[in-house]
Amino acid sequence: MGQPATRTGLSPEEYLAFERASEQKHEYANGEIFAMSGCSRAHSLLAANLQRELGNVMLDRPCEVHTSDMRVKITSTGRYVYPDASVVCGEPAFEDAEVDTLINPNVIFEVLSDTSEGYDRGDKFALYRSVLSVTDYVLVSQKEVRIEHFQRQPDGRWLLSILGPGAQLALESSGVVIDVDRVYLKVPLAPPEGGGAATALQARAVR
Repeated sequence: MGQPATRTGLSPEEYLAFERASEQKHEYANGEIFAMSGCSRAHSLLAANLQRELGNVMLDRPCEVHTSDMRVKITSTGRYVYPDASVVCGEPAFEDAEVDTLINPNVIFEVLSDTSEGYDRGDKFALYRSVLSVTDYVLVSQKEVRIEHFQRQPDGRWLLSILGPGAQLALESSGVVIDVDRVYLKVPLAPPEGGGAATALQARAVR
């Protein structure tokens, strides 16, 4: 989450009015707004590559691919967030007639950074898990070729698959497959600490 903005005590309606008039993006939680920070070169390229690859493989699918400009509402908590990319298949649902706040995403992508990784793995993942339409949560490292794919199971658990070079990201709910290497095409990565990138697919179940 970004740094707290100067305004607090806002209702959801006041937040939306503020946000729609603002040149900067803010997330919203419990009456407070949090300014979204800028991103690194690698983060920007990874997000762009994701959106390109998703758009290409979903050309013939009944799905929409959204950039980080699409706001997502967590209906169960009233929170508003901005994922780095999101996918909705079938009929998209929006909060109101402005059609700028998605409420039924299926796949959520977050590019990890030093400042956001704890939030993306913890509180933000918990928020996304509460959205019943979300079937897949994907975390993308900008330090090494590594994608973590959390997939909702019928029993409510989430299966984690760790993907490295040469692997493929299979989004079964959307019926598409993406090459991990293409997500990292032309992306300058920071040197990994204590070893190389993950190269094999691993899987374990999490709650």
